[in-house]
Amino acid sequence: MATKRAHLLEAAMPTAKLARREIADHHAGKTLTYKLLLSTNGEEIKDFYLTLESKSQSSDKILVKKPYLGGFRKEISFDICVEKDLGDIVQVKLEMDNSQWFCGHIRVKSPSGKCFEFPCYRWMTLIRLKSKDKKNWNLDRKYSGLMKRWIQWHRGFPQSIDAKLDELPLDVRFDEEKDSNFTGDFRRAFVSSSLDSFKGYFESWKEIADFEKIFGNYNLKNTLLENVIQDWNTDYMFGYQFLNGCNPVMIRKCKELPDKFPVTHEMVEGCLQRGLTLQEELKAGNIYIVDYEILEGVPAKKTHPDTPYYLTAPICLLYNNRLNQIVPIAIQLSQHSGETSPIFLPNDDEHDWMLAKMWVKSSDFNIHQLVTHLLKTHLISEVFEMAMYRQLSAVHPVYKLLIPHVRFTIAINAEGRERLINEDGVFSKISSVSGPGIEEVMKRAMETFTYKSLCFPEAIKARGMEDAPKYHYRDDGMKVWEAINCFVSDVVNIYYDSDETVQKDVEIQKFVKDVSFGMNDSDNFPKSLKTQVELAEYLTAVIFTASAQHSALNFGQVSAPPECGNRPSALTSVTQSFHHAQAASPTEGPSGPGIYHGQSAGPGLFQ
Repeated sequence: MATKRAHLLEAAMPTAKLARREIADHHAGKTLTYKLLLSTNGEEIKDFYLTLESKSQSSDKILVKKPYLGGFRKEISFDICVEKDLGDIVQVKLEMDNSQWFCGHIRVKSPSGKCFEFPCYRWMTLIRLKSKDKKNWNLDRKYSGLMKRWIQWHRGFPQSIDAKLDELPLDVRFDEEKDSNFTGDFRRAFVSSSLDSFKGYFESWKEIADFEKIFGNYNLKNTLLENVIQDWNTDYMFGYQFLNGCNPVMIRKCKELPDKFPVTHEMVEGCLQRGLTLQEELKAGNIYIVDYEILEGVPAKKTHPDTPYYLTAPICLLYNNRLNQIVPIAIQLSQHSGETSPIFLPNDDEHDWMLAKMWVKSSDFNIHQLVTHLLKTHLISEVFEMAMYRQLSAVHPVYKLLIPHVRFTIAINAEGRERLINEDGVFSKISSVSGPGIEEVMKRAMETFTYKSLCFPEAIKARGMEDAPKYHYRDDGMKVWEAINCFVSDVVNIYYDSDETVQKDVEIQKFVKDVSFGMNDSDNFPKSLKTQVELAEYLTAVIFTASAQHSALNFGQVSAPPECGNRPSALTSVTQSFHHAQAASPTEGPSGPGIYHGQSAGPGLFQ
């Protein structure tokens, strides 16, 4: 009875008391126990050797045998017994022969109760990683590098991995869970044969009431989507989505009207509510502008001689009214003013004004998908992930910092290149942009793309949007940026005690230079970093782009559906014409409303 009671009391002892007991046992000649948790992808793990290391000492090489590891589990717990207290564990070494399995991370709990986590996210390959043989470690890095070479997929695109989807290295492929999620969100929705499940989105419409057929099977009651569907044609909702929709990066403060957009005070006087002239409103900071100059002259898709598609390069002027609502007050559907390119106003015929706004939002859809979303989150994050694999060893602290955020980007983009933006992909079916047009848009976007535009505070300031009202994208984004930067700065200061240590880190300098090469050797991206502050900002930009920025631009599509005319992805002419734009050319402006191609109201084309 006494023995049983003693065991029960010992089991109930706090961690600190257990630690003291274990240390006491050690001094009495007994071993100490380190508890390990190994995270995998659930596949079979074979025998391997493990060594625990602190700053000053290490354990013996311990054989962890397959029977001891158990069956196919994603998390495997086991104990390692040592004869001495190693102190704080700073490194775990794995060695193996004829083995190949995925290691997510290893968590170590010391006898004193301290926990140490070691991210890996790599496949353990046939190459044996000897604990003190740097030559073999370099061989492993060389092997990985050979499998991750740069290539420019199409003209104008940034560099990407030189591999097709089924050729991707194991390290960058989806794991079972991610592949299952992506299959559900992507393949079932967009790559089914003939896209039969979305047939309604590819049919012609002649009047707004036709949209009710598309949404007949949706339960939209009391949802944000319901509000957008009901109010999409209002000036308030049109302007609000430039601030907090899925493409909130196009709008900027307008201090001076461009010559190509000759809006006069007389044109917009009825929209100005403060009794000021247009020039005075400009000086007061109440005027905003959205300009799609990047689309000027871009060739539209030509799929059928009787169904011409059109691309516009519109300019839209917006006004901050007395209710702090950003509303449109003038729209020009091309980059050149004149008789064939009139300026549409809110007091025009209501259908003309509605259609002018739809053409603006159609251009916005294409730029959002190709530039804001695809290029400036997906493809750019792939450059960061590629450079990380190519230049940083798996034990480098920056590798461990970045890997959870950029992981799977290469795999997602490889899938997208083969199924979404290829010649017969989903995007070509739903948009007005031709294949050569996509390349031209990418080329133009890359020419003006800068590293500083990835730094959120700098991007907001560059557009003069520091004091725009109800700009929740800015307010939330600043908080997230500051939180990430604070954390990253702490990590940087742990591993780099001076600016000189940053400059002398060969791997970091090669990583930054490789990113610049991946951006087509752009001079707009740094080729080296000199200070701790610069490194912290750079890493913050990488993490923010792949996480918070992508989320804002991707998942915002849930509340900004193209199906209701809100953001039509493609428009083409029909018999009803614009009263003022009958002579517009196909690349300069529309001749009327028309066929509508949409996408599913969900996460969007690119995940």
